[in-house]
Amino acid sequence: MSLSENNFAFVMHCGEMGSRWGFNRTIGQMCGLLILTKDPMTANEIAEALSISRGNVSMGLKELQSWQLIKVQHIPGDRKEYYAPAGDIWELANRVFEERKKREIEPTLSLLRNNLLDEASDDDARYAQKQMGEIHNLLETVTKWSAELQRLSPEQLHNLMKLGSGIGKVIDLKDKIFNKQ
Repeated sequence: MSLSENNFAFVMHCGEMGSRWGFNRTIGQMCGLLILTKDPMTANEIAEALSISRGNVSMGLKELQSWQLIKVQHIPGDRKEYYAPAGDIWELANRVFEERKKREIEPTLSLLRNNLLDEASDDDARYAQKQMGEIHNLLETVTKWSAELQRLSPEQLHNLMKLGSGIGKVIDLKDKIFNKQ
């Protein structure tokens, strides 16, 4: 399989972004390749397209499956396994967010809760607990907000995102109206 220059640049960029999303460069490239490819691909086709070893592809496919970002497909009469994205872009983004929440936010919230249960022994400890309390509240709010966003359909979420800074203007207007009374 041969990728166009633009598609190759995108796949390589997905590799760079993958390390920021919680998985390694090769897995990011594999995910980007599968997203751009119309037909499901075999592991050998992925290895060839990215010029990486078959073993590296095999490990990457397992990781992408653990994140629930790809699905295995079978073609009648063909014994090979084919791989394709496990949903549309919105579904994949939600899964990445959910995995990151499980791996990063939930353990942080747990640590913060445990630390906040301890009695502060002095002013420095009280200050630290206050700061941890604010971090905890922020993460709880973001977690609840994201759960609400994930309940929206892709169309509703897209419309919400298109509102952009308009939401800030509505909030400012509400504050002006209610603060004058």
